Amino acid sequence: MAFASFAEFIAMGGHATYVWAAWGVTSVLLAGCVLHARAERRQLMRSLARRERREQRLAARRGEATMESHQSGGES
Repeated sequence: MAFASFAEFIAMGGHATYVWAAWGVTSVLLAGCVLHARAERRQLMRSLARRERREQRLAARRGEATMESHQSGGES
């Protein structure tokens, strides 16, 4: 469909309300999907970093406990 002027393009042959509303809703939903994905990724990265720090702390504690048992000769 060709339009003679930019005004006719904007009017969309009398269907502008429906056409531009559909474009607007689609744009908002796509932007929402992108923002939601970015927020989820950020949350996942924080969670993974927190998990890694926790596992490093636990490994360090296990290492200390092993060192203590070796130093005492395993005697109770």
